[in-house]
Amino acid sequence: MTPIAKICGLSSATTLDAALAAGATMVGFVFFPKSPRNIGYEQARALGAQARGRARIVALSVDADDDRLARIVESLLPDILQLHGRETPSRVTEIRERFGRPTMKAIGVAAPADFAAAAPYDGVADFLLIDAKPAKNALLPGGNGLAFDWGLARDFRPQTPWLLSGGLDPDNVAEAITLTGARGVDVSSGVESAPGVKDESKIRAFVAAARGAFQRATERVG
Repeated sequence: MTPIAKICGLSSATTLDAALAAGATMVGFVFFPKSPRNIGYEQARALGAQARGRARIVALSVDADDDRLARIVESLLPDILQLHGRETPSRVTEIRERFGRPTMKAIGVAAPADFAAAAPYDGVADFLLIDAKPAKNALLPGGNGLAFDWGLARDFRPQTPWLLSGGLDPDNVAEAITLTGARGVDVSSGVESAPGVKDESKIRAFVAAARGAFQRATERVG
């Protein structure tokens, strides 16, 4: 697939502009009240208009019901619905059909056996997101700045396009791409100066490092 650099948890016009100018191919917006990156519907409307046509717009929700998803879709007009909760494969299919949007299903990983949880979604979701599994007492299902052993994903080759997430930042994203062979990466807390506060220089550095690693990987294959 075409390499993907996704900046998630954006909440301001200036940091969104930084992500778009840096060349991010996906920009993500969080609709989860417990998250410091949560945005409201009017804010989503403005940010969606700013990003439209410049990158694919991703709306992240956690076990949202249809009414909530309808309001998200109406306000943001996302290109992709990212499902970061305990949505079953049948629920993922239902959401895709009801809202007419591709889906991205997040899978938490901490050990080799955890990759088995991705299998039921392979060929069901349009994208898989392999993220670090949160601690049992964590308030958030993602965006915790945790990493897992990226080497575990070296042989992960689903038929569905997938992105790597969890603990990535400008300094380690190139190594993570090299270790896993991932063609997509997703960052949130790794480009922040404080929880929910994106850092424009870190955004630029992350996208540049990811794009460089993707290019080197392509050259090695070629």
